[in-house]
Amino acid sequence: MVLLEFAMNPSDRGEGVSPYVARILDVIDKSGVPYQLTPMGTILEGSFDDVMKVVGDCFRALEPDCARIGMNLKMDYRAGTQSRLKSKIESVERQVGRKLRT
Repeated sequence: MVLLEFAMNPSDRGEGVSPYVARILDVIDKSGVPYQLTPMGTILEGSFDDVMKVVGDCFRALEPDCARIGMNLKMDYRAGTQSRLKSKIESVERQVGRKLRT
């Protein structure tokens, strides 16, 4: 199972990139891959091939009208099928002894 966090935006479009981020989120939401939106990026969960396909689809959604696209990506792979999108947070909350803001 892969957790992949990424942020992608067109660096040639100035400060107002929310229309492009919305375009990417539409691709992600329609993909069926479990995800979590954060203020600084999006976390995807699934097989390597599934999450990398979503990243590629997001790139292709911007490519036609964006001459420059920047992306930050980090990934964690762990063998097994257990969902870690929520379980990693729950594990830390158990250690702290309370719910945390997520």
